[in-house]
Amino acid sequence: MKRLDTPLVWGILLIVVGLLVLLQNLGVLGDNLSLLWAVVFAAVGIRFLYVFLTNRDVWWPLIPSFALFGLAGLLLMETLGGVGAWGGAFFLGAIALSFWAVYLVSRENWWAVIPGGVLLTLALVAGIGDSLGGVDSGAIFFLGLSLTFALVAILPTPQGRMRWAWIPAVVLFVLALVILGESAGWLIYVWPIAIILAGAYFLFRALGNRNRPE
Repeated sequence: MKRLDTPLVWGILLIVVGLLVLLQNLGVLGDNLSLLWAVVFAAVGIRFLYVFLTNRDVWWPLIPSFALFGLAGLLLMETLGGVGAWGGAFFLGAIALSFWAVYLVSRENWWAVIPGGVLLTLALVAGIGDSLGGVDSGAIFFLGLSLTFALVAILPTPQGRMRWAWIPAVVLFVLALVILGESAGWLIYVWPIAIILAGAYFLFRALGNRNRPE
């Protein structure tokens, strides 16, 4: 199959979009154009995806492609009965998937795990933030970030394991526990237990070094 000429395709798409905007502003097409615009965004997203599929070494079209698919999905949801509370989560999740796809395309793009995880966490918080009850959404946010950096440390890369990522993973996990403890009211018990455990650890090491033969 002969590759489509890129300037030709973009030229046609821009002309079609421009005509639609002009007709809408003139009142020719009416006010409810959500479904039509969903098709337009999906078509442009498919075009970006086509650019990637014809050249796997070029990964950047995946990001606008998934973002446009997310916009098309939002408009389709609006047409079918409303976006609801999950609209923002759906769009953020679509962009997050683009970064995960960038990583899956090539392990050299390990950095894509970070924005992918952050956006997926934001999507989760946006979707369930109002239904968490007494749980602070900040705890969920920091817990998601901690898991993201833990994945950076675990997932394979051409350079080997990114062990440095365990540091922000642990710090963010502690912050999540602090926020969760404050909202749940059991933080006053956590800190004394943590201090006791830390003291026991140092005591164990000191006694072990003393009993070790010279």
